[in-house]
Amino acid sequence: MEHWLTSFLKTNILIFDGAMGTQLQSRGFPVGGCPESWNLENPDVITEIHRKYFEAGSNVVTTNTFGGNRIKLEEYGLEDQLEEINMKAVQCAKNATFQENQWVAGSMGPTGKFVDPLGETTFDEMYEIFKEQAIALEKGGADLLIIETSGDIGEMRAAALAAIENTKIPVISSLTFNEDQRTFTGTDPRSAAIILERMGIAAIGANCSGGPKELLETCKIFAANTNLPIIIQPNAGLPKLVNGQTVFDATPQEMADYAVQIVAAGANIVGACCGSSPEHIAAIAKAVESAVPQARNHSFGLRIASRTKSTEIAAKLAPVAVGERINPTGRKPLSEEIRAGKMDLVRKEAMEQTEAGASVLDVNMGVPKIDQVEAMKIAVNRIQTLVDTPLMLDSTDPAVLEAGLKQYHGKALINSVNGEEKSLEEVLPLVKRFGASVVALALDDDGLPESKEKRIEIATKIVERAKGFGIPAKDIIVDCLVLTASAQPEAIGQTLQAITEVKAKLSVTTILGVSNVSFGLPKRPLINRTFFAMALGAGLDAGIINPLDANMMMTLKTSAVLANRDPHAANYIEWSQYFEDQTGEVKFAQRDNKKNADIEQIEDIFEQLKQTVITGDKENVVARLEKGINQGKTAMELLNQGLIPGIEEVGDKFGKGIFFLPQLMLAGETMTASFGFLEPELKKSGSKKIAKIILATVKGDIHDIGKNILSVLLANHGFDVIDLGKNIDTEDIIQRAIDENAEIIGLSALMTTTMTRMPELIEKVKERNIPVKVIVGGAVVTRSYANEIGADGYAKDAVEAVQLCKNLISNLQVN
Repeated sequence: MEHWLTSFLKTNILIFDGAMGTQLQSRGFPVGGCPESWNLENPDVITEIHRKYFEAGSNVVTTNTFGGNRIKLEEYGLEDQLEEINMKAVQCAKNATFQENQWVAGSMGPTGKFVDPLGETTFDEMYEIFKEQAIALEKGGADLLIIETSGDIGEMRAAALAAIENTKIPVISSLTFNEDQRTFTGTDPRSAAIILERMGIAAIGANCSGGPKELLETCKIFAANTNLPIIIQPNAGLPKLVNGQTVFDATPQEMADYAVQIVAAGANIVGACCGSSPEHIAAIAKAVESAVPQARNHSFGLRIASRTKSTEIAAKLAPVAVGERINPTGRKPLSEEIRAGKMDLVRKEAMEQTEAGASVLDVNMGVPKIDQVEAMKIAVNRIQTLVDTPLMLDSTDPAVLEAGLKQYHGKALINSVNGEEKSLEEVLPLVKRFGASVVALALDDDGLPESKEKRIEIATKIVERAKGFGIPAKDIIVDCLVLTASAQPEAIGQTLQAITEVKAKLSVTTILGVSNVSFGLPKRPLINRTFFAMALGAGLDAGIINPLDANMMMTLKTSAVLANRDPHAANYIEWSQYFEDQTGEVKFAQRDNKKNADIEQIEDIFEQLKQTVITGDKENVVARLEKGINQGKTAMELLNQGLIPGIEEVGDKFGKGIFFLPQLMLAGETMTASFGFLEPELKKSGSKKIAKIILATVKGDIHDIGKNILSVLLANHGFDVIDLGKNIDTEDIIQRAIDENAEIIGLSALMTTTMTRMPELIEKVKERNIPVKVIVGGAVVTRSYANEIGADGYAKDAVEAVQLCKNLISNLQVN
């Protein structure tokens, strides 16, 4: 049944409201207070703000519940009033309506916590947090829910699923992006759309994220990668300090001009965020009042994505390699490691297959008599924080698949479902719930069919049953199954014909486990690659192969050229440089980073430690440090010549957009483990910290993710860090800096209402002539704002902040 939002958006542009915090601030809201508490204490003020936005032309106003989840309310001791606060917020907004086509969106903001493996909060815990708030908002009468300003796709997945499954109203997912079109944890708009669109959300988009110019580009990327309605709510420009108040520099007319461009780029829903006012909304509403939604009817293939990278499998595109090597079947060393709870070989295989060109990695933990659920969780965590290749979760146990799906911060490919009733009933609900794609095996209760007709019949059954769950054919990739050529050579032709015919009949993509064909025959690689070429010629879209076999990879690349699936042979030419022909046998040429895969084979202990940090191999770092000590290296040598170069390279890759927050955090954890081991030795040698730095989130601000990451990185670079936490009074920060004789104070703020605490502290430091440098950062802080308030430095992220601190200390020492 179509909900009201979909119906309205078919012919109309929906106008959302603007900022709540800015309006509260202008009405005397105290810095440091809980905005949501005013729903109970000053409901008339909240209703007045909503009415102003409705009068300006908003169709939808957003409740004053951005921080209305249990985690945020706990900061103010209000968690027991969660339901009352959220329901009252909806009522305040409902009281402001006065005509038709005016609705209330329940706002759900981030918790400030990361989902495992980036943090300690589990998927289920995050789900319950958002479930509680979503139910309260719907109970209060909200017409829809908007999960907004999310910088972590892991949290967004849990929040979206909780809202969709526990309410009957539309749910919008709105993320926030940096200048590089990545969220805080590295997700780009394309990957975000792929991950979220099949979960059942009503619209997707972005808010905050800088001004309208920045979000215009974000909108274009979304529009090219999804058919869902798009919501765009930019800040009113960038913050500046005027007469002691934080203001945003985009005028209503500027916002309106960009709104026209944003709608033309594909947005169906427009509004504004930080720093905006009813005047901005009035200008936007007037500017787009005659606009109509832009039709989008993209035809995509099967798309899956990791947190930071996506893969599309389609008949019009080059076929892809699915790496088969993270599977213990027939591989005793890997099986023994998994049984022992170790993941060294899993990590190694993930890296090597990714470097060899695998577009997807199969992950199978099928070792008998172990906890495969726990093993899948650990494996998914290790792999997704190490490489960006999308994953195929491989198990016959639905509980193992579900565990992997919860753990994975992306859209996975499930391997697999088949025509058996039990499989259909257990696996398809998981595919639907988590918005995954699935491999459909052409076998059923009668076993593996020999004829192509029977395989097509089973595939058709699976596609039809999937349709009943709301799973489109494009999210299904059919495995027509290959029998062994040694036992049933006549069946090989049936498989090849089935590939061609199932694609034509069902409009699906196809996949094969290629190596099955050669079982029991000598020189299996030769059989495999020949059959692979034949299957590709029949239209195969993906092969589960060993990507470390250069001949198989070159078969993949050359077949794509000959099948006209690689325009101008561009992909082939790019990849040909990575191969070399020696005596007629194609082999991998040495690639720049291939040496990193097997760290244990690196002889130089300093290089080994460097690669340990780069790959975030925290489980083995202490053993390698012990080896270094046994070789006669000092703790300081191991730190300065091994560990520090590693964390510096991670920072460099982070700055270049090669690494993202997960890799940065994992490297930081590896360094922390290193310091835990080296600290006694370093103290014996009399090593000194570079400098002492005080970190704090300013008074009234309870957001501390960025500050916490910086704290770890600074410690890893030799700073003595004193982290005071969040919501810290200005005087307490200054006094601690004096008491500790600190060289630097680092301030963080996420909210526009708390930014003014920064110039307040800087002014007091200068008035008292305290010899300390003050640096600032945070989501709403800009370099120009830092300059205006007289800060000694600004950093856009933790890596930049580390270098800033080093430069400041270096200048102090020179002077």
